[in-house]
Amino acid sequence: MPLNIFQDLDGLPRIILTEPTGSSAEVLLYGGQIVSWKNEQKQELLFKSSKANWKQPKAIRGGISVCFPQFGNMGSLDQQGFTRNRLWSLDRDPSSLPPPDNHSSVDLIFKSTREDLKIWPRSFELRLRITLSAGKLVLIPRVRNTDNKPLSFTLALCNYLIVSDISEVRIEGLETLDYLDNLVKRSRFTEQADAITFDGEVDRVYLRTPSKIAIIDHEKKRTYELKKNGMADAVVWNPWERKAKAMSDMGGEDYQSMISLSSAVIENPVTLKPGEEWKGRQELSTVSSSYCSGQLDPRKVIYGFQ
Repeated sequence: MPLNIFQDLDGLPRIILTEPTGSSAEVLLYGGQIVSWKNEQKQELLFKSSKANWKQPKAIRGGISVCFPQFGNMGSLDQQGFTRNRLWSLDRDPSSLPPPDNHSSVDLIFKSTREDLKIWPRSFELRLRITLSAGKLVLIPRVRNTDNKPLSFTLALCNYLIVSDISEVRIEGLETLDYLDNLVKRSRFTEQADAITFDGEVDRVYLRTPSKIAIIDHEKKRTYELKKNGMADAVVWNPWERKAKAMSDMGGEDYQSMISLSSAVIENPVTLKPGEEWKGRQELSTVSSSYCSGQLDPRKVIYGFQ
C-alpha cells in the first residue's frame, strides 16, 4: 500500500498507516516512534503525556519507542540509548524480510553516524518494520553489526498504553517469575502475586518471560495482548503520583491512565559478530475482556509464537 507522508507542526515528517476496517497508526521519522494507534472505532490506544516535549532533541514521553543500543542502567549512555533522539529514514531495501502481504506497512532504518560513534564506538544498522492490520500492530526490529569488531547491545520496545484507571488494571503472564526491582537497587525478587496490580510506583524488569502477556483493563472491558519473540525480558513501569509530579514531561495525574509494558533484551545482552544480524518481533492486539486468564497459566503458556 502507498505511504501517506505528512509534515508535523515542527516540520518533521510523519507517516500515517491505515487499513480497511478503520484502524490507523502514526509514525514519526524522528526516533522511529509510533505516536498513535487507533482501533476501528477511532479510539486511541497509545498513551502520550499531557506534558510531552515535541521539540528536538528530547524524546516524546509516550507511544512506542525503540531504546537502543542500551536500556536501563547497563552502561555509559543515557539509560534509554540514543536512537529515540535521532532522525530515522525510510528503508528502501528491507532485504531479507518478506513483503508484508496486503497490510499497511512501513520499513525504517537508522545507521550510526560519525557523531554517534563518538559516544558509542560501534557501527550498526537498526531497522524497524511496522505493520498495521485489523486490531493488530506488529513491530519487527533488526540489528546488523556493520563494524569489524563484535557488537553487544541491550534493547527495548517501550510501549505506553492507555488504560482507564491504573488501580483497576492487572497484568497476567508474569506470575512466579524473577524480576529486578529498580526501586530497590535492582535487587532480585520472585513474583508472588497471582497477577500484577498497582497501588504505587512500579519499575521492574521481569526475566525470562513467556511469549504472551496480557494487560486486563476491567473498566474499559479491554485486554491488551502482547506477544513477542527474541526479547526474553519485559519491563513494567508506572511512576505513580509523586514521581509523575516531579517529572518535567509528565502530567501530575497522567499516571492514572497509563501503563508501560516493554519487550526487552536486558539480562543477557545480544552479541553479534561482524556482519551478523539479530531480529525480534512484537505483536500488540486488543481482545475482549471476557478473555480467560487461565490461558496465561505459566504452567501452560507456550514460550514462542509464529
